[in-house]
Formats: sequence, C-alpha cells, structure tokens
Amino acid sequence: MNSDLTTFAGPAIDWFAVSPLIALLAGALLLLLVGSLTPQWPRGWYGIASVITASVAIVFLILLWRDVTNSGPKLLVGGALALDHFALLASIAICSSVLLVSLVTSDYLARENSDLPEIYSLYLTTAIGGLVMVAANDLVVLFLGLETLSLSLYLLAASNRKRTESQEAGLKYFILGGFASAFFLYGVALTYGATGSTRLVDINVVLNAYISVPRNDTLLLVGIGLMLVGFAFKVSLVPFHAWTPDVYQGAPTPVTAFIASSGKIAALVALVRVFITAFPSRADDWGPVVFVLSALTLVVGSVVAIVQVDVKRMLAYSSVSHAGFILVGLEAASHRSSADAGDGLIAIAVYVVLYAALVVGTFSIVTLVVRDSSDDGTTLDAFKGLAKRRPQLALAMTVLLLAQAGVPMTSGFVAKFAVIQAAVAVGSYKLAVIAMICAVIAAFVYLRIMVSMWISDTTTSDSTISDATTSETVEVPVFTGAAITIAVAITLVIGFFPSLLLDLTTNLTQLASK
Repeated sequence: MNSDLTTFAGPAIDWFAVSPLIALLAGALLLLLVGSLTPQWPRGWYGIASVITASVAIVFLILLWRDVTNSGPKLLVGGALALDHFALLASIAICSSVLLVSLVTSDYLARENSDLPEIYSLYLTTAIGGLVMVAANDLVVLFLGLETLSLSLYLLAASNRKRTESQEAGLKYFILGGFASAFFLYGVALTYGATGSTRLVDINVVLNAYISVPRNDTLLLVGIGLMLVGFAFKVSLVPFHAWTPDVYQGAPTPVTAFIASSGKIAALVALVRVFITAFPSRADDWGPVVFVLSALTLVVGSVVAIVQVDVKRMLAYSSVSHAGFILVGLEAASHRSSADAGDGLIAIAVYVVLYAALVVGTFSIVTLVVRDSSDDGTTLDAFKGLAKRRPQLALAMTVLLLAQAGVPMTSGFVAKFAVIQAAVAVGSYKLAVIAMICAVIAAFVYLRIMVSMWISDTTTSDSTISDATTSETVEVPVFTGAAITIAVAITLVIGFFPSLLLDLTTNLTQLASK
C-alpha cells in the first residue's frame, strides 16, 4: 500500500492559543457529566461553575492579548482560525456576557425552583461557537461555529418547558435559523465554486489576482449575496428580523439577554471579518447593499419600537436598531479608497463590546421586575412606580436606557459617536444623518420606560396586571445585583473615561493574514 495514503500529518496546533476554547469545553463537560452523575448541587453552584469557567477563559484571552501585542497577529490550526486583537476583543465580550448572564440565571432559576446544569452548559457551548465564529478564517469552520452557537440558542429559547411561549419561541427560532443556515451554506458553496477556496485570506488573494473583462462575477456575487442573507437573519437586519420580537418575548428573560449579547456579537463580528478579509476587492458591489440594509434596519427598528407595549418587544426592536448602527461601521469600512476606512472596524469593535454590557444589564432588571412564575406581564404597566418600590433599581435602569439612547457621559454615546464619526470620515454623510435621526427617534422608546418608572403611579395600572407586579417591593438577589452593578459601572466608567477602551483599539485593524 502506498505510504502516502496511510500517513496523515495534521496541522500544528498552538495549544495555548486555543486555551479559551479548551476552558469553555472543559466547563461544559464538567457541568454535564458531573452534574448528571451527582445529586443535586447546592443552590447557585451550577451558576458559580459557569462563572468560574467564563472567568478562566477571560484570563486566557487577556494573556493572549498581551502575546498578540508583542508578537503580532497570526493564523492558527493550519490557517483555519485567526488570532488578532479584533477576535480577542469580541471573545472577551462574549465570555463576559456568559459570566454576567450566568449570575442572573442562577437567581432566576432559583426563583423558579428549576436550578439545573443544562442551561449553563448551553451558555458555554454557545460561547464556544461564538469564539470560533469571531476567529474563523475559513468559511467551513465559520459554519461549524455558527451551527454550534445556533443550536445552543434554539434550545435555550425553548428551555422553559412550563411556558408555551418559550416552546413557540424556540420553534420559530429553529425554523427561521435553519433557513438562514441554508442560505449561508449555499453561499459558501457558490463562493468556493468561483474562487476554489474557503479560506478568507486565500479568497482575497484569488480575487485580487485577476480582473474579469467584461466583469462577469455572477456566481461569486450570488454567493456573497446568499451569505449576506444568512448573516442578516442571525444579526436581525431588516427585512430578515421577523423572528426577533417573538423570540425575545417568548424566551426566558436571562436567555433573551444572552441571545441579544453573545449571539449578536458573534454574528456581527463574523460578518465583518468575512467581508473585510475575503471580499475587500468587491466592496463596490456589497457596500451599497450594506448601506441599504443599515438604513432600513435603523429606521424600522427605531420606528416600530415606539408602538410596542411589551418591554421585551421594545428592547427587541431596539436591538434591531443597534444592529443597524453597527452596520454603519461596516459600510464605512467598505470605502477602501479612504484613509479613514479602518475607523469603521474600530467603531464596530467598540460598539459590540459596550452594547453587550448594556443589553445584559437592561434585561437583568427586566428579569427582576417580572416576578410571576410564568415570566409574563412584561408590558409597560409592570414598570409603573418602580422608582417608589425600588429607587436604586429604577436609577440603574435609567442609566442603562440613557446609554442605549446615546446620551453623553455614558458608554452608549461613545459607541454611537464612534460609528457616526467613522461614516462622516469616509464621506458617507447620508447614512450618518439617518443614524442620528434614528437615534433621536429611538430615545422616545427609552423615555417611555423611564416615564413609566418615575412618573406613572401604580394605582393607575391596568387591572390585568397583578398587584404583586405593581406594588410589591422588588427584591434584588446578590448575583443579579452584582451583574447589574457591573453593567452600570462599565456604562458610566467608559462614558466618563472612554480612553480606557479606545486605547485598546489601536491595533484592531491589523487582522491576521498569515
């Protein structure tokens, strides 16, 4: 037998470089295996195990950040994964989201008398898929990460078996997510057929090596378009956002926070890496499409949120609007001829990190306000008089809502200013104006919630809202209180001292290419 057929030489693996993935996998297996073979752990221990796992992963990511700063970005595992500051910052945000949401979930499940390890294991497997997505330099590897993340989120959305709304949310998410994955995979196949490679760096080399005359890139452009549709579903871009409000409303509130943070970060960063690394030479083709998607997402997300009466649906459309803001940065990065195109990449990274803290903190407070066992009653009436019942909680919610509105001295202002400044720097004035107008419109949504908390009287609440919802003092458990405190602290500290984060973005535009 030919020795060439029996000898397999795998790619060299830098084990330290993939240590965050190993830490998350070890934590997930520990929770599943040990949790299933041992009696019920004391209350909160499953959540603590998840928090420790995420913390270890964050420590490894910080150490890798230092190594990349000293040695520069590089490709791993035979070029399948990228190790650079852009991927590391997004990975830190994802693991931080796992940490905060695990704290909130621990108290939530204790309140529901259903503290089990499966939820935390799914958080960790979602994070594994997210870390693979943000670092993927290969479209096939990216698809594997996407499916790992998506399948975990489908199960999380349907994890509350006591509520039909949760089952419905999981089913809707699964069906539409399956279509999105099919679009994406078909786009990968067409792109491979046009370029002969699935590696992002190699695709860029192939596309730069020839110029078709006359320009006949139909196969490639269809492939790019199908991948963009797949990403648009995952990111909740208009008109592919229909699943978002239903899933956000039906899923358990801590899970909603996780979907809005980790799921959105992973999909957005992967979208940016694919188009900036693999298709910069075709920016003239996909740039106008991104412009239209961003404008539609900004307008629809901001306007439709105003007419909602359910707070979770309000925040769902708010997250759609935030995705539009982040896409403004990608549109700015598509202007390759401009010397300031790199500002768009930096703005995207800043926005996703700060948005993760904002959305987790906001939904953590929603989790506390919604006290009934069925997790219903998230209408605006549930927040009436919150300032009288729990002024500290109302104040924290106000800070987070003001930040989402982009008020100065908050992290939200830093994020929105970054993307709008990036658009102005490359001459995309129309999109910058649309973004600013939509920011003003969206502020009305957050103002409605604040008015309900601070001005509306509980005695005027709708009779369908339970007395417990509108008059009970809202208890703040230790873990959830810690998560809210961390989110508010990040919001204010970055708002007053933005250089703490911006100083870390100096090398974000140096993506790994070899």
